[in-house]
Amino acid sequence: MTSPWIEIDGRRIGDGHPPYIIAELSANHNGKLETALRIIEEAARAGADAVKLQTYRPDTITLDCDSDDFKIKGGLWDGRTLYELYEEAHMPWEWHQPLFEHARKLGITIFSSPFDTTAVDLLEELGAPAYKIASFEAVDLPLIEYVARTGKPMIISTGMADAEEIQEAIDAARGAGCEQLAILHCVSGYPAPPEDYNLRTIPDMVERFGLVTGLSDHTIDNTTAITSVALGASLIEKHFTLDRNGGGPDDSFSLEPAELAALCRDAKTAWQALGQVDYGRKSSEQGNAQFRRSLYFVKDMRAGEVITADAVRSVRPGYGLPPKELDNILGKKVAHVVESCSPVTISSLNSA
Repeated sequence: MTSPWIEIDGRRIGDGHPPYIIAELSANHNGKLETALRIIEEAARAGADAVKLQTYRPDTITLDCDSDDFKIKGGLWDGRTLYELYEEAHMPWEWHQPLFEHARKLGITIFSSPFDTTAVDLLEELGAPAYKIASFEAVDLPLIEYVARTGKPMIISTGMADAEEIQEAIDAARGAGCEQLAILHCVSGYPAPPEDYNLRTIPDMVERFGLVTGLSDHTIDNTTAITSVALGASLIEKHFTLDRNGGGPDDSFSLEPAELAALCRDAKTAWQALGQVDYGRKSSEQGNAQFRRSLYFVKDMRAGEVITADAVRSVRPGYGLPPKELDNILGKKVAHVVESCSPVTISSLNSA
């Protein structure tokens, strides 16, 4: 039976393929195009499959208002207005083309999260191969429908969404023509503690929604992400920066280059280790089968002598009869002279 899958930029995701690793650039450019370009270079060097941007301007995502509704309370960005945060964090639209060109030159896939229809239009002009809907926009069904009408693969992050809201987002995407759809289990905390992730939700999502399912991970190391592979995650998204102490809005909960390289390596190792149901002897075990336990004579015996319990033992190596045959050979006679430390074999037993 074929499992669900999608394809982004020629790379198949799901259906028995290795996990797809997305390096989220987010606001970690810290206002410098050169930094954004270097992040793409380091993501490619680390082995990520894709780098992802966020496409918005402060006025397309919120209002320039300092009333209480628009102020952030608690967390990394306490006291700031939404407009102030997004003005600092946003990716200037004129950067998108050089970033797309740079990624393509390096051979790493690049796409983005649009936050309104004008962002989708820009990304379509740039030939984006896929789209990601951020968790906070998972309830924006008109945006999801607009993205779906591009005909491109779509990934929807589900942080804060309950099962009903996830289904509504899926229905909106499907209803507007999206044929290749994936969802990400997510906790929209920055950073998020591992105990909030409840990774056992992932196999339930796979069964409940029947889609390629992955993880958007906001914990500060790779343990949660690698564990998710064992539970069926086909995609992993992690924020990525050059320097966790860089002082930008998202730096403090992002992976650094060596950590991203470790994630790319270890997630694939975890996927390889899952394999399939197999009780057979593995190739790496073939040379060690001789060291399993078997029955050996532990004293010299004359032809015709009766085998007693003190004459044989279960020991390593494995050239004799298996230990389960011990009761069957006790009381039998040896067929010929045997020496101590020789294996008990069928030919050493009197068949009478």
